[in-house]
Amino acid sequence: MPTFETLPRFTADLQHLTPAQRRRFHRVVLDAFVPDLRTGSFRPGLRIKRVQQTSGIYELTWSMGPGPAGRATWQYGPQRRPGTPHVVWRRIGGHNIFTGP
Repeated sequence: MPTFETLPRFTADLQHLTPAQRRRFHRVVLDAFVPDLRTGSFRPGLRIKRVQQTSGIYELTWSMGPGPAGRATWQYGPQRRPGTPHVVWRRIGGHNIFTGP
């Protein structure tokens, strides 16, 4: 299982999501992101891509339903366990998270 940590800004952003949005994010992480992270190949539906004008920060689209798309930014951190990816969650919310990803 990959290891994770959250930056304070992610934790603050998370509090602004509705309970349904938080559940959706957690479901996508467990059902799609983690399995893909293990294989090193992300499915197209997650829309993983590098955030423009950054080095090593990526975005994940976790909701494309009605309303604004749900996004989260993240980066790889130093491995906590050899051979296991470590993810640092940076921001979560809508398109506004790209100011200071």
